[in-house]
Amino acid sequence: MRSPDSPVLTIDGLIKDVGPLASLDGKMLRVVSGLSMVAERGQVTALLGANGAGKTTTLECAQGLQKRTGGSISLLGEDPDTAGAQLRSRVGVMLQDGGLPPSARPIPLLRHIAGMYQNPMDIDALVQRLGIDQFSRTTVRRLSGGQKQRLALAAALVGNPEILFLDEPSAGLDPQSRQTVFDLIAELRDAGMGIILTTHLMDDAERLADYVYIIDGGHNVVEGTVAGLLQHDHTTDATVTDRTLFFDAPPGLDFTGVLGGALRVSESRSGSYSVTGELTPEDLAALTAWWAERNIMPASLRLEARSLEDVFLDISGRDVR
Repeated sequence: MRSPDSPVLTIDGLIKDVGPLASLDGKMLRVVSGLSMVAERGQVTALLGANGAGKTTTLECAQGLQKRTGGSISLLGEDPDTAGAQLRSRVGVMLQDGGLPPSARPIPLLRHIAGMYQNPMDIDALVQRLGIDQFSRTTVRRLSGGQKQRLALAAALVGNPEILFLDEPSAGLDPQSRQTVFDLIAELRDAGMGIILTTHLMDDAERLADYVYIIDGGHNVVEGTVAGLLQHDHTTDATVTDRTLFFDAPPGLDFTGVLGGALRVSESRSGSYSVTGELTPEDLAALTAWWAERNIMPASLRLEARSLEDVFLDISGRDVR
């Protein structure tokens, strides 16, 4: 019997080859090479990577949609390549393209899906929570991108799964819908569901994820909690304490002698400045005193720590893939 404390997903040394049509020289192409990861119950695990890094293939193998070439996968304690329908009923999958029948209407579709499960969620509550009742008479083909996303999430949840795979869950959502989806994800996580998501929006991952895997070239590059990743420079193996102060002020200001020499000051053409480094309260006091002496009032001011996007770009590079 599976322990309630055991991971919902364990991947160990995953290898996936495709081809030969995928390769110009007629040979098999290795798209995932020795990737390993663990997703726990009651956590949101984010799998991040540039286009072509192998994250979609990894999750499709984890779900049993593609057969792996090598390595092992345990999904809710079973091998997805050999498990039966009983395992599928415990797994929720939200694909970015939805995979929804274009002529269906939302509520009848959800009730049809619910009929396939022994213990489905409350359809009416789910419909109201995600605002699906507002477009319930519209066929799928006429829904906006954000409406399709909300319906796809409902379809993934209606079976009351133990593990939920989310592919770009906030794509196309307006701010109100995005907040609703994020709140629901947080509630599901707190209720013990294991959630695995992929996204290109680093602020989404930074906000939602308990644990992050960054992959490149089909294998793990770095992993950790969001806080841990932000505090560590993986290119130099050093602890990061840098912060950046952004402000708008008159152009052409000379800060020589105002701030410590280790701080890096840059100015854009529009008069926007950034000061980066190990900023201290004394640095901020010196800067504001200097402004006061010259009667300068910044139009805007914000202080930011290193972001998950900075970590991702440092690891995956800044060139377009």
